[in-house]
Amino acid sequence: MNAEIIAVGSELLLGQIENSNAAYLSKELTTLGINVYHHITVGDNPDRLQAAVESAAERADLLIFTGGLGPTKDDLTKETVAKVTGAPLIYDDETEQRILAYYAKRGQTMTVNNRKQALILEGADVFPNDHGMACGMSLKTDKTQWIMLPGPPKELQPMVEDYLMPYLRRELYTNEKIESKILRFFDIGESKIAEELDDLIENQTNPTIAPLASEGEIKIRLTVKGDDPAENGRLLEEMKTEVLSRIGKYFYGEGEKDLRELVNDRLRASNQTIASAESLTGGLFAETLTSLSGASDVFPGGVVCYSNAVKENVLSVPRKLLDEHGAVSGACAARLAENVRKLMDVDIGISFTGVAGPDPLEGHEPGVVFMAISQIDDTTVIPLNLAGSRRNISGRTVKYGCFHLLKILEKQREKDG
Repeated sequence: MNAEIIAVGSELLLGQIENSNAAYLSKELTTLGINVYHHITVGDNPDRLQAAVESAAERADLLIFTGGLGPTKDDLTKETVAKVTGAPLIYDDETEQRILAYYAKRGQTMTVNNRKQALILEGADVFPNDHGMACGMSLKTDKTQWIMLPGPPKELQPMVEDYLMPYLRRELYTNEKIESKILRFFDIGESKIAEELDDLIENQTNPTIAPLASEGEIKIRLTVKGDDPAENGRLLEEMKTEVLSRIGKYFYGEGEKDLRELVNDRLRASNQTIASAESLTGGLFAETLTSLSGASDVFPGGVVCYSNAVKENVLSVPRKLLDEHGAVSGACAARLAENVRKLMDVDIGISFTGVAGPDPLEGHEPGVVFMAISQIDDTTVIPLNLAGSRRNISGRTVKYGCFHLLKILEKQREKDG
């Protein structure tokens, strides 16, 4: 099945809102073996929208619309699809009752235009909106399946996960099971992935391989289809082994949890605590860990030591060390990590110092970074050379910290049996 995603809304064309829905839907559809060949964005103009819909229907079996389901006159998706397909619009009682209940709960009366959000195409399967008002729907015609979803991501994503994906699985695969593995990698770029896995991607059949890139990270989703769960599991494991044999040194985990979540899990599992001394990153590592619920169990606190005075007076970095080696040095990073560990009375200290830019510092160009990880019996200094904006260098530094910390914790777990 070939799909096309059509985002409706002038605010998308004007750059007022980012079209994150298209990327999200493409990733989800990939897991079902559905090819997405086109993304289109169309403004709130009936003629241009109709022309785009008719053109898309010539190319794709599955059309997925996002947005244009609201109560105002410029919300045109349902009306346009009704015109193209000839399916009349009718009111869905259940959706209308949900909207009425929403207003009643707030002591308000539903306005006439809000009733429009209960309109559906006759014969469509309805997807309830558990986080908003406009329902989603799916309509089948002779050649095309038409799916309409609300525009706000907070409404669209739960609807996709709870209703659309199960619906498509039932429609597409009555006997086959679909299973996936997500392999997570860090410090490897898309070009390196392409170089190492090109033959696997080029010749993929079952399982399929889908690399998904984000900032400094790559996820590889392996997806298998088949009616024998045991055989599916064998095929996935076989492909995972082949992938890791080529790029295993960049691998850090399997599943949906990212670097910070896995670090948090490993610290909890080993009953260890960590504190940070942050110069370059200005508290970003602390923010990263404390964004998780219950982080105080593993992270009691940290010190932002942006100036040399704080490094010297709060974290006891000797003036002689700063004069001889500089704040941007492995020696400074090591002393910061060791001293914050002692100051906070934790098992692990981690530190970050360097040059975020745009100007050089102490003779070092932007992107020169030193971080250190200190345990009671060992301190590891890790130098980095990064590129990009101040924000990018700081963000990537924190991710490198999480990655190396995770590797150290994994080695410790293996050593302890």
